[in-house]
Amino acid sequence: MAILDGDRVVAALRGAFSRDVGRQALLTLAAERIRAAGAPYTSVYLYMLHGADLVLEAYAGRETEHTRIAVGRGVCGTAVATGRDQNVPDVTAVANYLACNTWTRSDIDSDEPDPFTADEEEAVRKVADALAVLL
Repeated sequence: MAILDGDRVVAALRGAFSRDVGRQALLTLAAERIRAAGAPYTSVYLYMLHGADLVLEAYAGRETEHTRIAVGRGVCGTAVATGRDQNVPDVTAVANYLACNTWTRSDIDSDEPDPFTADEEEAVRKVADALAVLL
């Protein structure tokens, strides 16, 4: 069973959308709600595609110096380049990984290695799919 309740996050996003909140507020709400699920979610970074770069538009958790990532670079850029989700058990084993901070061991971000199950991945995907429709 997933720690993150993707359906609850999606419901909150739809409610905010119906109140006509803007794009930034929706992205921030998504990041905050995912992180609020607690451990293993340490930080959540929402990058949006702008040309050939992913641009950090919202986050919850630790700050990062990686506000722009080229498509194909790092785990996030690889996900966009390949069109496939990346659930990486230990990002320190990935040669082109761009660490958002020194403690990160997995992406969304978590300080724990291999914390995200298939259920967690599905819950996060629900939120991402909802954002794709609402934005």
